[in-house]
Amino acid sequence: MKQRAKVVPLAKGEVLEIGVGSGLNLSFYDPRRVDHLLAIDPSKEIWNMNQIDTDSLGFGFDFEEAYAENLPLENNSIDSIVTTYTVCSIPKRKEAFLEMKRVLRPTGHIIFCEHGRSPERWIKMTQDVVNPIWKIMGGGCTINLDIPKVFEECGFRINQIDTMYIPGWKPACFNYWGTAKAI
Repeated sequence: MKQRAKVVPLAKGEVLEIGVGSGLNLSFYDPRRVDHLLAIDPSKEIWNMNQIDTDSLGFGFDFEEAYAENLPLENNSIDSIVTTYTVCSIPKRKEAFLEMKRVLRPTGHIIFCEHGRSPERWIKMTQDVVNPIWKIMGGGCTINLDIPKVFEECGFRINQIDTMYIPGWKPACFNYWGTAKAI
């Protein structure tokens, strides 16, 4: 949860959260900065596990069952997109990032926290060996994504990025977090 607390409060204005899951990020949004949050996830069943009263968030909120590859939004309608531990499991990443570019306003940005490819040789090798099984067991999660490369290949420039291992099994715990802007 500490990683989420570093990035989610940066969201402002009209916000889109991709892969809201059961709502783990909701308590980290700053109601003084957010006007409205549209939270999407392809699994309504997981969303139904949410424990937060969305009426008490202090800003407008809607949940929609949707995929990142087909966002239910108008062009240039979003100020901030939040992804936390989501990019790894989007099957059609390029299409999803094209959709994010489409809905972001020219001044908008993506705020992200993702796990991915370690800089350490032995950990990278472990990630590569484990990834095929991990994807099957982890609902499509890719353990060895080079997050900066994914953003750049999909038409985004990283403005700010930090990295570290969070506690846990090292091959699954190398984290990237920061902001990116469409180019």
